[in-house]
This record gives sequence, structure tokens and C-alpha cells, in this order.
Amino acid sequence: MEKVILYYKFAPIADPEAVRLWQRALCDKLNLKGRVLIAPHGINGTLGGNIKDLKAYVKETKSYFKGTVFKWSDGSRDDFPKLVVKVRPEIVTFGVADQIEVDEKGIVGGGKHLKPKQVHELVAERGNDVVFFDGRNAYEAAVGKFKDAVVPDVQNTRDFAKELENPKYNDIKDKPVVTYCTGGIRCEVLSMLMKKNGFNEVYQMDGGIAKYGQEYKDDGLWEGSLYVFDDRMGTKFSDKAVDIGECVHCQGKTSNFENCADKACNKLIIVCENCLPQKTLCANRAAH
Repeated sequence: MEKVILYYKFAPIADPEAVRLWQRALCDKLNLKGRVLIAPHGINGTLGGNIKDLKAYVKETKSYFKGTVFKWSDGSRDDFPKLVVKVRPEIVTFGVADQIEVDEKGIVGGGKHLKPKQVHELVAERGNDVVFFDGRNAYEAAVGKFKDAVVPDVQNTRDFAKELENPKYNDIKDKPVVTYCTGGIRCEVLSMLMKKNGFNEVYQMDGGIAKYGQEYKDDGLWEGSLYVFDDRMGTKFSDKAVDIGECVHCQGKTSNFENCADKACNKLIIVCENCLPQKTLCANRAAH
């Protein structure tokens, strides 16, 4: 039986290249595919393979990166085209490597972690004052988000640093803001940037949407489908999940992503099953 694991750890790494060589050899030995990114401030991985091999990987990686939390998800080795293990300036690309400071506890100056149950307790206590803030790209939020969440106008993670300077967010800077993303990693950096930009009460959802969905499925504050960065493109937490995405052609509700068939475009677009056979072009391309 096969599965997919996701994890990250913010911690000082003195020799990222040595860690890369070790991780590459370990993944090759265990016949795993996916992606592992290493930077001076940590490691981030998503890997698929046999459960026995993944458990061996987790055991050895934890021996170096103590306290790392691994999330297990449905999927397989074949959800990934190949194995990529790289050293980069950041393990999640905000373009702010010079602003990231880490110690043995993780990112310095980030938001307070809240487990899913604690998020519900905060909402029960503070009501409509609580603001959910999406830490993902706009196309991810188009098919799934927390109810009434603020969805920033960003097409990629690098846009956040500038976006947070926009005065349109001034009216929520004194409110309790809960940031969320797929597995939690983007919120580590995002919450730090928000605090630097004057947000006074910032929280981050521990374990991200993936952890929240495991606990509450579609009976809580989440609605829609969770976009994932592998061949699945999306996953739902239960058969109660609703579609909130809109087909670019007929505006019907769907969570289905496709790549625009125009090679010059190749953007991800939302297309329903009814329109899919005839229309795999995005709206802009189809108009020409």
C-alpha cells in the first residue's frame, strides 16, 4: 500500500548541500518520488511511496530534524513525475530570505499556533471579529476556503510581501487574524510578515487546512475542495464537500482544474465536466 507524506521544519542548517546529498541518497534508497527543498533556515518535503519505505524515511529524517511533524495523505509514488531534491534560498518562495530568522523553536516573530479545536474556541469567544486570511494563491482559494475568508489578490507567493503593504488591510490590523494555508508552511513566513506590517493579533492554523480537514472534514468552517500540488490537483475531505469554484465557460459549480490547452498560456483554469470535452482553453484564449 502506498501513501504521500508532507512535512516541513524551520531550523538552522549549517550545510544545506550536505543535507541535500543525504536526502537524495535516502530517497533513492527507499524508492521515493516527490520534492524536497533545503535552505539555510529549514527543509520542506512532499514524497510518495510504499508505507514501509515512508516510515523508514520518517525515522531517519526525524533523527536529524527532531520534532518534525509528518502529515500522511492519500496518494502514491506515481502522483509525482520524478524525485527532486534541491538547495534554494527559501523552502517556500516569498522572496524574503533576508527577513527570515530561525532558532531551534522555528521562525522568530511568527504568529501563535492554534490547533483546529482552538480555532473554533477563538471563533466562539470572539465571534465575527475573527478574520480568516488565506495564505495561498488566488487560484487555490477559488475552489476552497474558510467561510468569509479574506483572499488576497496574489497570483504567486512572492506577491504577498508587497500585498501586505496595501492600506486596504488597515481595518483588520487590530482584529484577531487567523492565517491558513495547505499544510501550514506558508503561514509560518506569512504571519511573520504580517506582524512586521502592523497586524497586531496574528495566529496561524497549526497543520494548515490538511490538519483541519482531518479533524472536522466538511462539518466545520471550511468549504470546497483543497488544491494540492501533484497530479491529483485537488482533494475533498468527505462526500459532503460542496463545489464553490466556477467553470470559466458556463459558470457552473466545479472543483476541476485543467491546464489551458493553448501552450502559450498553459495557465490553470477551472472547467466543469460538461464543458471539458470541447473547451480546455481559458476564457481569454477561447475568445480569440
